[in-house]
Amino acid sequence: MYIRRSSRPSTTADRTGQGGGPSPRGDGASARARRARTGGALLAATVLLLTACSSGSATTSAGTVAEAALAALPRATPTALASYYGQRPHWHSCGAPGFECATLKAPLDYARPASGDVRLAVARKKATGRGKRLGSLLVNPGGPGGSAIGYLQAYAGIGYPAQVRARYDMVAVDPRGVARSEPVECLSGRDMDTYTQTDITPDDGRETTGLVDAYKKFAEGCGADAPKLLRHVSTVEAARDMDIVRAALGDPKLNYVGASYGTFLGATYAGLFPKRTGRLVLDGAMDPSLPARRMNLDQTAGFETAFQSFAKDCVRQPDCPLGRKGTTTTQVGRNLKAFFEKLDSRPTPAGDPDGRRLGESLATTGVIAAMYDEGAWAQLREALTSAMKENDGAGLLALSDSYYERDTDGSYANLMFANAAVNCLDLPAAFDTPEEVAKSLPAFEKASPVFGEGLAWASLNCAYWPVRATGEPHRIEAKGAAPIVVVGTTRDPATPYRWARALAAQLSSARLLTYEGDGHTAYGRGSACIDSTINAYLLRGTPPTDGKRCS
Repeated sequence: MYIRRSSRPSTTADRTGQGGGPSPRGDGASARARRARTGGALLAATVLLLTACSSGSATTSAGTVAEAALAALPRATPTALASYYGQRPHWHSCGAPGFECATLKAPLDYARPASGDVRLAVARKKATGRGKRLGSLLVNPGGPGGSAIGYLQAYAGIGYPAQVRARYDMVAVDPRGVARSEPVECLSGRDMDTYTQTDITPDDGRETTGLVDAYKKFAEGCGADAPKLLRHVSTVEAARDMDIVRAALGDPKLNYVGASYGTFLGATYAGLFPKRTGRLVLDGAMDPSLPARRMNLDQTAGFETAFQSFAKDCVRQPDCPLGRKGTTTTQVGRNLKAFFEKLDSRPTPAGDPDGRRLGESLATTGVIAAMYDEGAWAQLREALTSAMKENDGAGLLALSDSYYERDTDGSYANLMFANAAVNCLDLPAAFDTPEEVAKSLPAFEKASPVFGEGLAWASLNCAYWPVRATGEPHRIEAKGAAPIVVVGTTRDPATPYRWARALAAQLSSARLLTYEGDGHTAYGRGSACIDSTINAYLLRGTPPTDGKRCS
């Protein structure tokens, strides 16, 4: 489905599913100014695949996973990795004043450390206060594919609570294959334009073949660009890289705040290195025990939940183009679906200098992007009004472009490429054939009458990936880890609340913190209760009572 990521903006047009495809997709000065993001293009956005390093797990008929669990690595550092753990970063000024950057190395293949290296880009902003320094605080905005360094420089390093930035060195590392860390590239900007406009709701065999061909071309491009790296961009490997970064920073334990997919990365670290786990906040949590198809279906239902909230709010506004006061949310959904179907046959002008018109795929991505943050609902109403009543698709195209991280010059960040690379390696494909998708359409359309069809077809992209998946669904227990705070938002579109409850039930030391509200993730989104609770944990090590709820 769509990429899972924090809705906070990152570097360029910063962006954060098994994923990768033709429809829209991924983090700022203030929380309310954050760009809304979904998590991958419809095509590029199939479910954010969780990596699993365990083997032998069995999927039940209910779509859950038997008792496979992520095993902790030995406490002692293997001799073959000693040189990596002994690195010290050589910092230099970069980006805005106060930020420093460095490069570290990690083994391309942890099973064969002598076979080559991966270069990891690291950035930090040193603690600004006079109080006792608490060490480093790593941050990750999600994705997979979101640039942690971009997120640090655009938001976390300047927008996190002042008392947190005063006590911690704020640190980010772009995971392997992402942004500054040997980024995976798949298509040119022009080819990505074509890919993002591919019809994701095929009506016949010809359109189905066109969709499959688009997935194949995307996958072939990724394989040609990085044939070796593509086999080694899993979440498990990225988590092991974080331990090398921790050692290079001189921290005995890892302190970390991860949003969206970043929660899976952080939980994986805790599962591998429970004794080296410090203060971990996992915000907008994912459930690593789910297979790809179930994850995609859950996320489809999550976007429907978010849309229902938007619909209720929309009809209360005088400028809602989808209905007026008294219009049911069901009818609002039908009106939007009818608009999408109209665009499927007759794309509308969008004032794009490159000649793109707003079709169903780009419009759907634009709407989904706005579901990530209720602060974007007014912008979405305006964009829909322009497209539906004035035949001007520029507003929805802009939302879609921000989701895909498309720049004004027609180039794309590597978010969507890295998203697919990680997701398709982390879990076996949700579907292997178009016929399997067709059989599952009723379930997806039941989960979301508006988005279900497109999200079901978006779940097909990993079927054509050039590298076989190395992960499987699994539980993460992290026995022996310090208390871990798992945060879930009740109407989160991209990471449904049930996932936060599931992860909290798996982690042996988890404390579940619930935000009763809309939008993707909770920390820094305006809830004083959430923010003060997490700040107390980060600054004093005081975790919340398990089950605490905020609004």
